[in-house]
Amino acid sequence: MANKAGAKLRIAVGTDHGGLPFKAELLPWLKTQNYDVLDLGAYNYDPADDYPDFAEAVARAVTSAKAERGIIICGSGVGACIVANKIRGIRAGLCHDTYAAHQGVEHDDMNVLCLGARVIGIEVAKELVKAFLNAKFSGEERHSRRLEKLKAIERKAFTH
Repeated sequence: MANKAGAKLRIAVGTDHGGLPFKAELLPWLKTQNYDVLDLGAYNYDPADDYPDFAEAVARAVTSAKAERGIIICGSGVGACIVANKIRGIRAGLCHDTYAAHQGVEHDDMNVLCLGARVIGIEVAKELVKAFLNAKFSGEERHSRRLEKLKAIERKAFTH
């Protein structure tokens, strides 16, 4: 998949120990799908690692334009999603079905996908990633209007 400039779409991927087996399967698969992958850890199994560290790294890679999109994996996906959404400019969604994975991008301009490795299987994860990465923000007036409202709320939240 290519970005607007025609280069491979760069995807930042991060996981704690709970999602490490998923990442081990997803990274090679993403490369076969013609994506440029930025691996932000974990690199080894460490039950004492913490999902906020990896979620923040992925979110910051997206907001700094080191990657166009991000994927964060933890046990349930919930904690990773909460952390990512604390970073200004991130619109992360926890998805367990393909409709939410593509609709989150098309309607809400979601830029980070969160997955729960203890909730779904690897084949479902691949389908979710495919739906997320192939989707484009629609730009329809109603979606753009809602996105601007979301951004206004975010600006207020970061000024108080």
